[in-house]
Amino acid sequence: MAYEIERKFLVESDEWKAMAISRRRLRDGLVARFGSGKVRVRLDEDRGLLTVKGPRTGLRRAEYEYEIPAAEAEEMLGTICDGPIVEKTRFRVPHAGLIWEVDVHEGILAGLVLAEVEFDHESQEIALPDWTGREVTGDPAYRKAALVKRAAAGTPAPSY
Repeated sequence: MAYEIERKFLVESDEWKAMAISRRRLRDGLVARFGSGKVRVRLDEDRGLLTVKGPRTGLRRAEYEYEIPAAEAEEMLGTICDGPIVEKTRFRVPHAGLIWEVDVHEGILAGLVLAEVEFDHESQEIALPDWTGREVTGDPAYRKAALVKRAAAGTPAPSY
């Protein structure tokens, strides 16, 4: 079974920018929800992806990702996605032997900057970069669906 094991943090400063080694523009849309899982379509620059994510157990979550034609991903974003499209620029930032992904949101979530890091196993130790803030891994207020729902309703998001 394929899994992702990750932790997510608020970003408190721009210090990470000097260390970024790449950037990509991403657009995500929700295709479907099931229980505490979801199906998402993503346009990653010129690459389309369809991702199925299962419920989270601790830091672990089942994740299956399939490449699809970029044109089909674009069509899905414009026709079948439920709710607003999430737009962001993702930066890859190395720190202490791991690659952190810093997402700078635009559009409906403009102003939100989150960093996430993936692990090989749940007990893996990490050194937090100085630019990270509060951990929001298990905070339901920082799940994408909750953030988008609040933004669409014009309700302020939790301090970001």
